[in-house]
Amino acid sequence: QVQVVESGGGVYQPGDSLRLSCKVFGGRFDMFVMGWFRQAPGKEREFVAAVGWFGTTEYYADSVKGRLTISRDNTKNTAYLDIHSLKPEDSAVYYCAAALTGTDMVALTTADLYDYWGQGTQVTVSS
Repeated sequence: QVQVVESGGGVYQPGDSLRLSCKVFGGRFDMFVMGWFRQAPGKEREFVAAVGWFGTTEYYADSVKGRLTISRDNTKNTAYLDIHSLKPEDSAVYYCAAALTGTDMVALTTADLYDYWGQGTQVTVSS
């Protein structure tokens, strides 16, 4: 059984930076493409970023390019999402997801392509 657990959310001020973590229990972590999504109140869940098996390939939503960095540490079964220069519009529940696709393709931008999901971690950006 695979379990995905996010951490690192909280209340931040505009301009801050944060790191979200996503630990996967069970399964072969190095065979999962890992993705991050977020959902703001009243909005649909949107794709943020994905990282391939070895951490050498990344894919980002156009809206977050340049401010967010996705990475992974296969020795720790953990993926990360670093967000810099936080803005109020970054406030959302951030979800981590794992995709067992059989390929190292990272352009997995829709939720239905992911097999396992965490419960989400709330990020609030407010002055």
